[in-house]
Amino acid sequence: MGKLTKYILWTVLCVSLAACSHLPRGAAIQAEVIKGADEPEADFAVYPVSKAFLPSVAEWPRTGERHYGWLPHSHGSNAQIIRPGDTLNVVIWDSAENSLLLAPGERNTNLANLRVSESGSIFIPYVGKVRVAERTPDSARLLLQRQLESVAPGAQVQLTMAEGRTNSIDMVSGVKSPGNLKLPDQDFSVLAAISAAGGVNDALSNPQVKLIRGHKTYRTSLKRLFDNPKLDTRLKGGDRVIVEKDPRYFLSLGAADSENQFDFNRDKISALDAMSIIGGVTDARANPKGVLVLREYPASALTSGQRGPRQQRVVFTIDLTTSDGLFSAKNFYINSGDLVLATESPVSNVRTIVGLIGSAFGLINTATN
Repeated sequence: MGKLTKYILWTVLCVSLAACSHLPRGAAIQAEVIKGADEPEADFAVYPVSKAFLPSVAEWPRTGERHYGWLPHSHGSNAQIIRPGDTLNVVIWDSAENSLLLAPGERNTNLANLRVSESGSIFIPYVGKVRVAERTPDSARLLLQRQLESVAPGAQVQLTMAEGRTNSIDMVSGVKSPGNLKLPDQDFSVLAAISAAGGVNDALSNPQVKLIRGHKTYRTSLKRLFDNPKLDTRLKGGDRVIVEKDPRYFLSLGAADSENQFDFNRDKISALDAMSIIGGVTDARANPKGVLVLREYPASALTSGQRGPRQQRVVFTIDLTTSDGLFSAKNFYINSGDLVLATESPVSNVRTIVGLIGSAFGLINTATN
């Protein structure tokens, strides 16, 4: 009976070892992922990341994000400018007796809430329509005073304005006090508007500033505006400013410390940065010579005359065990939508098999004793 039991157990052990090629794993082995890359019919390409390769990949098109331009800073007037839609309050002073503009016994008359028409003019009694748009309040005051000289030679004019929609901007979201902001002058910049709206919400990761002007959209990061004052563009009436988190992300899978989707927390993330963000690779499972970055390029990247990969689907291989691999990983940048795959070491399968054999020997000895 003991020999039969031992025979059965040895048979089970052999069958189990034969099935070890299908042992459950948490990640693929590098050789499995890049298998067939050298075949003529392969639909993907493999590129080792090295110092020699970096200049080439730097010229390839970026993927996973829409490209927006940005407007440089330009200087404007420190004065207010009257625009259609603004509201003017005009006070006329006249000391003459029997003035056409004043009631008996009065010394001034108040023409309140004069809305600047679409054509840029306001109506003044005994004068008619006066175009005041594109003038400063002081220039408009002097113009009205000259126009009144024919009916009230000694009249003096006071003028104040309240900005309308065309002389204001909208802070839509991403700031602590969103809403409509009046343009205090013609040199009001994006950073000044963000400051006036209470600053950026603390929860936003790598905040992006989107400027909508008419039917065009521009976008850049807040960090770029901080770092380069020449990018702090001047706002115009009707502009809309949206501050939002960076929409870019990358994925991590395999023998990484964390398998998840990660937002970009800075403008550029290198492969080495990405490894740090995901917590590195698992010491007991990962193959440090087989960190892969999987990326898919648009078909336009393969067109003639365009510097780009051989195939739309690309696998970049990174070796973290060499100095060239580490330095190159620091200068190889992740694109939005990339998958960072930490492949599993083949040794982990060997450890599993050895463990199974040890357990099997223990079971056989126990059963036959």
